[in-house]
Amino acid sequence: MKTIRLTMAQALVRALAAQRVEIDGARLPMFAGVWAIFGHGNVAGLGEALYGVRDALPTYRAHNEQAMAHAAIAFAKAARRRRMMAVTSSIGPGATNMVTAAAVAHVNRLPVLFLPGDVFANRRPDPVLQQIEDFADATVSANDCFRPVSRFFDRLQRPEQLIGALERALNVLTDPADCGPVTLALCQDAQAEAFDYPAHMFQERLWTPRRPRADRAELAAAAAALRAAKKPLIVCGGGVLYAQAEDELARFAAARGAPVVETQAGKSALVDDHAMNMGAVGVTGTGASNALAREADLVLAIGTRLQDFTTGSWALFANATRRIVQLNVQPFDAGKHRALPLVADAREGLAELDAALGDWKAPAARTKKAVAAKAKWAKTAARYTAASNAERPSDAEVIGAVQRAAGARDVVLCAAGGLPGELHKLWRAGASGGYHMEYGYSCMGYEIAGGLGVKMADPSRDVTVMVGDGSYLMMNSEIATSVMLGLKLAIVVLDNRGFGCINRLQRATGGESFNNLLEHARHETLPAIDFAAHAAALGAIAMKVASLAELEDGLRKARANDRTTVFVIDTDPLASTDAGGAWWDVAVPEVSARPQVRAARETYEQALAAQRLGD
Repeated sequence: MKTIRLTMAQALVRALAAQRVEIDGARLPMFAGVWAIFGHGNVAGLGEALYGVRDALPTYRAHNEQAMAHAAIAFAKAARRRRMMAVTSSIGPGATNMVTAAAVAHVNRLPVLFLPGDVFANRRPDPVLQQIEDFADATVSANDCFRPVSRFFDRLQRPEQLIGALERALNVLTDPADCGPVTLALCQDAQAEAFDYPAHMFQERLWTPRRPRADRAELAAAAAALRAAKKPLIVCGGGVLYAQAEDELARFAAARGAPVVETQAGKSALVDDHAMNMGAVGVTGTGASNALAREADLVLAIGTRLQDFTTGSWALFANATRRIVQLNVQPFDAGKHRALPLVADAREGLAELDAALGDWKAPAARTKKAVAAKAKWAKTAARYTAASNAERPSDAEVIGAVQRAAGARDVVLCAAGGLPGELHKLWRAGASGGYHMEYGYSCMGYEIAGGLGVKMADPSRDVTVMVGDGSYLMMNSEIATSVMLGLKLAIVVLDNRGFGCINRLQRATGGESFNNLLEHARHETLPAIDFAAHAAALGAIAMKVASLAELEDGLRKARANDRTTVFVIDTDPLASTDAGGAWWDVAVPEVSARPQVRAARETYEQALAAQRLGD
């Protein structure tokens, strides 16, 4: 067997550079690059190795470890899990900074390869700088934090361990069912140790997406259930986009007259003007979608985890006779809530289901009702997004301004706060993949870094990041990275002077405004934060706009700018879209001295009666 003598780090990066995928007839590197912040735990071993392959496997420098991982995650999502990135940090705080991002990838089923440095395998210099010492377990390091948020975890203590570990890692990263974050913790001495690696590790390898077909019995049961339905409803999840099943879903829904509702992850799989696209469902759903969901007797859920925001904490799908068919590539999801499982790739499974249904169509009355409900909601939504002259516009009005300035192929991106709910209800996606929301983990700070990753995945599309002042303050450093890399974003900062979304939730559950808006937090002086000046200091073009019209005009002009442009607008922290929506289970204290909380508890207990547990 032919071998090549390399350090473990050199072998790792050469092998990563050899992985390929085929997209639209072109062979592309599966790993688009490595995000790296170097420290003593990775600069000598992995840093030197990355330098040696810098042309084949680009290295990108970020300003925050969590942020660079968010960028890698957003890249993978925008690339439909076909391409991905690796991220590396030193041991200690650099590594633990990435754990939150690993959880984001885990919840959203997205591939990213974490390569944190680790302690010395030989233990000779212990305890080294930044080492976590467990008093009872000498094998523990800070990187053990990655275990519960990784699909596969390994700590490489000898160079030859890479051979098996990398193979397992690549199989997880490319598996449609098990896909998610992989962590290979690299002991810093092992990174620099040499081994005679088999030459085949570094030969070009082509990965093609696995598309599991449906089991015949499961397919027959699902088709029978759908044929018996009088009020069918399709729930479109992120798996539709991951499987590139948008066209199949569009044809299926149109031919069968079945209304489609969208989860946060599934939104933009169908364009907004598709006749059967009813829009968002659940807690942040449209009036059209939720009305249809309440009466549905058959729910065909495609590529969704059916989390509580989708199901209204399992109180939304209220039809006593309703059944759920779960078309999902992952059996764990397909079997949730006593569903009829249909374990298959979304595209293949939908095509097979279509063939099995023969000439079945949803009853004409159901289709007609869906079309009417959508038209009614469109008028309602238009009222909320229409421009006003308010000194502090609502989030919905700002969304309207961004929408009017957007092109059909533009991507809007967000993650946390009140904006995801408003965008889910109100944004009208003009093209597949035009809506990018991280709402599985709802991670504040994802937004700007995520926008960077989306732009890397498809530089031809304009990306608009919408972010609240709270999330901006948590993580904004990748504005500088976007400027440095020439990856232009439009960033709209909505400044409501605090955590407006949670303040509203606090009030809705009987609480007093406390510790959310800046004015309600303990303070000696309220900070006068100049977000535009801050963004400009990071290298962006930045401006504070005084009106919705000024924002619209600025966004249009920003298309000609040569770098990231940031717009800051003051918004109302109390206003939100009160049309649409569904109940969300947020537990209210059972005992309180405050009458507002007691009243909220009474309302909460009444709502609990609508939950359908174990059903």
